[in-house]
Amino acid sequence: MNAKEILKKYFKYDSFRDGQEHIINSILNGKDILAIMPTGGGKSLCYQIPALMLNGVTFVVSPLIALMQDQVNALKDLDIPASYINSSMSTEEIESVYQTVRNNLIKILYIAPERLETPEFLNFSKEINISMVAIDEAHCISQWGQDFRPSYLNILNFINSLSKRPIISCFTATATEEVKSDIIGILNLINPEIIITEYDRINLYYIVEKISKKTDKDKYIISYLKNHPNDSGIIYCSTRKDVDYLMETLKDKNFSITKYHAGMDNPIRRQNQENFTNDESLVIVATNAFGMGIDKPNVRFVIHYNIPKNIEDYYQESGRAGRDGKPAKCILLYSSADSFKTTRLIKSNENPTNILAKDLAKFQKIERYAETNGCLRNYMLQYFGEKRTSPCNNCGNCNQIYTKFDKTEEAKLIIQCIKELNNMYGMSIIIGVLKGSQSIRIKNKNLNNCQCYGALKNSNDSDIRILINQMIEDNYLRK
Repeated sequence: MNAKEILKKYFKYDSFRDGQEHIINSILNGKDILAIMPTGGGKSLCYQIPALMLNGVTFVVSPLIALMQDQVNALKDLDIPASYINSSMSTEEIESVYQTVRNNLIKILYIAPERLETPEFLNFSKEINISMVAIDEAHCISQWGQDFRPSYLNILNFINSLSKRPIISCFTATATEEVKSDIIGILNLINPEIIITEYDRINLYYIVEKISKKTDKDKYIISYLKNHPNDSGIIYCSTRKDVDYLMETLKDKNFSITKYHAGMDNPIRRQNQENFTNDESLVIVATNAFGMGIDKPNVRFVIHYNIPKNIEDYYQESGRAGRDGKPAKCILLYSSADSFKTTRLIKSNENPTNILAKDLAKFQKIERYAETNGCLRNYMLQYFGEKRTSPCNNCGNCNQIYTKFDKTEEAKLIIQCIKELNNMYGMSIIIGVLKGSQSIRIKNKNLNNCQCYGALKNSNDSDIRILINQMIEDNYLRK
């Protein structure tokens, strides 16, 4: 059978999506590939179909046990010979899978990256014909990526230990230029075909709601759920504490709702996930531990209760909406207080200085997304290297009617303050000086004696921050 016949017979589709056929043909021609496709773009088919056509077994390196199990169960339902090996299995169960592969009864084997380091797996791999190693969530190999996994760095050692080098195919939904370079370099891809399908998903409507108080965020969500009683959606919170708090706030409102975070007992967490996937619970409140590999096409909205750490996380998490191609909303509830909280969270991680600086720079980019008055879709697409100039007319900012204010005098005072401080301080100090803050930090540095001290004392902190970010975006200031 050819690729289109397999697509029809096993997956019940009549045609490929954008980029899929190109990727499949490149693999069948023996090329290493790096495929960057949007969330919900059908990455799995791009290695599953060639796996059925190539001579030998395909290893799929996947970061999550639950994701492996879901993928394998779905393939078995389609009568495709697939299996997985993970840390929850006994020695006897693992050996049984090995024997099935040796007998050529398995075409796709899912494994965690840590498995590649074990001597027994290395010995087993040398006994069989491995046609391809497909690496899912390939951005995990890069320290520039949002989900760096050190175990991904051992994949190349495993490949180099094999007597015959298999085809290497890498898949991710989000990759900046730095991440792309890392994936190609660290895995030593040979003349790889780089296939990038469009990041833009035109059915998604992006909105930023600037809401300062937590209680007002709660009111917004309650109102939204009441006005969309039959819609399925995900509400992302940055911490388990916020998940529990929001669930407690919503549970007596007669909403069809459940929750998910890593602090819950695994059977309960798993059951809640299944309830959401099967529409027994229409809405799930979750940390970002939820979502990877969840294939639920009818999610009509994704609301972020807090600002994420970077654009990549936001793109991937919000992209879980509208996988059926129908209109869906991606809503970020933003407050400057969340910005301070997330900045502290990033700084609290015990990362090397260069990684910390990178994480803070990435966070500043999503802060600007939250504060820009420009097209939200274009901002995100430009971050990933897609050059757009015309507004999309399909996001909250493009369809917002703004009242214009002349902020020339305030902008001049901001520039004057930065000059007076000799470009030595960050945004929080600049805002503090302009507001006339009585903080010990400002007094200890004698900044309360500056000419510009208190020059904007009647302005809100958030208004000054938004103006500074707008000046950066418009190239009046540089970070």
